[in-house]
Amino acid sequence: MKQVSTVFLVICFALSLTACSTMAGLGKDLKKGGEAIQKAASS
Repeated sequence: MKQVSTVFLVICFALSLTACSTMAGLGKDLKKGGEAIQKAASS
């Protein structure tokens, strides 16, 4: 399970880097990625 979470985190980070062009956008994308990981971990 930990390995799946790590892979998911890396994918979210890579997508956030390509999806936004500002640091504010990067922060929002990272926050959403973290929330998704927390939700997946609690399920």
